[in-house]
Amino acid sequence: MADLPKNIGWIGLGAMGYPMATNLLKKMSPETHFHVYDVVQASVDTFVKDGAGRVHVCTSSKEVTDKSDLILSMVPEGSHVRAVYLDPRTGVLASPSLSNPKILIDCSTIDPATSLAVRSALGTQHPRATFLDTPVSGGVLGAQKATLTFMLGCSETDPHLPLLQALLGLMGGNLFPCGGPSLGLTAKLCNNYCSSLITLATCEAMNLGIASGMDPRVLANIFHTSTAQSAIADDWNPVPGLCPEAPASRGYVGGFRVGLMAKDVGLAVESAEAVGVELVLGRVGLGVYRKAAGDERYRELDSRVVYRVLGGREDWRGDFPGEVGMRRDETRRLLKRAREEGL
Repeated sequence: MADLPKNIGWIGLGAMGYPMATNLLKKMSPETHFHVYDVVQASVDTFVKDGAGRVHVCTSSKEVTDKSDLILSMVPEGSHVRAVYLDPRTGVLASPSLSNPKILIDCSTIDPATSLAVRSALGTQHPRATFLDTPVSGGVLGAQKATLTFMLGCSETDPHLPLLQALLGLMGGNLFPCGGPSLGLTAKLCNNYCSSLITLATCEAMNLGIASGMDPRVLANIFHTSTAQSAIADDWNPVPGLCPEAPASRGYVGGFRVGLMAKDVGLAVESAEAVGVELVLGRVGLGVYRKAAGDERYRELDSRVVYRVLGGREDWRGDFPGEVGMRRDETRRLLKRAREEGL
């Protein structure tokens, strides 16, 4: 296993960044120190308390870079990435310490053009340093449970890959080198585009079933064992009450905010236009997410709130009393048993 740095820089302690950084804090050696910056001071203060003397507050991205051997960033949008890296006074690239061969890992989901612009600027100003686009999938639950998927903008022969696997593996179980610069972002946008449309289809199909008199638990079980099976239907079902841990069962609080999904679908549509790919469903789906993101009732909620936006039935239990076991839970029990028995 590759030796891990003793000074980690972290920029961005939001809904995803905080639990990701927390997993590193818990799992890395006690000698590892963290140098952090976020525009929300409360998040920084809480992380400092968690760190028991191992977390140090910085006043800018530049200061984080000055004091760290390796830097990770997780911020919401491309404009934030540009500010974090390219600001001439406070940005990462303003640090003279980049004359050393440091690795900069950006886990944000942004437009590929911005990521390539940062990489190009770094190559010009600090050719010994390395910038990698490394977006993630798995949402807040995945960040908390350290089950994220990382999509790496590098090849399988990249010399930094052993280090990336050792470090990022502390936050997720699946790491995929995607081939080269910005291709990690391409993979993420393709994934979120597909996921967003599966969500809409699941919303419509579940609502159709309930309106026709079908118990949604039975319908979800059928999806689980049929061709409509998906992670959305199994783990993030938009119908309240079907998945106890899903945001839909908690008033759509938490999860992946609908505004961020609208942003990602918009980026995917733009990317498709840039490479000449026709999207039949893209703009229709984008319209639904933008409608939800533009409504103050929904904009801070999980993206599966589009079920509510589309008029989905949430009070279905009164029409379908009694208990119905969920097949996905039985499937998980069988898989766990098989793993334990070495099958």
